[in-house]
Amino acid sequence: MKIKILVFILFTSFIGFSQSVNDYKAVIVPINFDFAKGVNPYRLSTMTKANLTKAGFNAYYENDQLPSELLNRCDLLYADVKRDNAFLVTKLFIEFKDCYGKVVYTSETGRSKEKEYDAAYRESLDLAFVSVNDLHYKYNGKTGASSAIAPSVAVVGSTVPVTVTVAAPVADISDPNLLYAQPTETGFQLIDKTPKVVMKLMKTSRPDSFIAIKDGVQGTLNAKDNQWFFEYYKDDKLVSEKVSVKF
Repeated sequence: MKIKILVFILFTSFIGFSQSVNDYKAVIVPINFDFAKGVNPYRLSTMTKANLTKAGFNAYYENDQLPSELLNRCDLLYADVKRDNAFLVTKLFIEFKDCYGKVVYTSETGRSKEKEYDAAYRESLDLAFVSVNDLHYKYNGKTGASSAIAPSVAVVGSTVPVTVTVAAPVADISDPNLLYAQPTETGFQLIDKTPKVVMKLMKTSRPDSFIAIKDGVQGTLNAKDNQWFFEYYKDDKLVSEKVSVKF
């Protein structure tokens, strides 16, 4: 009983681990945004990457081929530009999330009264990055952004290592919403019967968990209770959606 309590305390202490932007090696920049249509609309991706580089971050577009030292996706931050709806004012802010979709940092909101989108987005984005520049980002050398999420647990008083075995969920072939996994360089893409790419998966250090992107929403695909679940945060609340996948 004492060993179980100790394991629980160690696990919950890791869950409560506080992270900062300095814990991450690089930042991934999106090429699509919820509030604007198309790829790199109004050069938002280009401007975001340029501002991140200026602030000291090592930045990559989400469709870039990453170097080998950045293949652990939980060592990366994932940036996104958000827009607040406002009358006669354009408001943008930058949100940084970890590989599990948890918000690590949110910038101040930049505002612009320019009427043209090109000028308004450029001005408000530059102003939002003032607070990001003030972070004085510098990677602290940790390799542990992922280890804080998925730690290895040592049990005091025992020489037997603790291992976790996860049974792969069994796909229901009769499910009309069944998705099929196709291997990619960084993980998988899930397609439906059309075929259409519904979700992109990127490998992590855990075989039962993937970084997942669906309809511009980033989260994780996790195996539990013999099912796969797409989990992400919406309005600071965790959303969990069941997904049927055949690997």
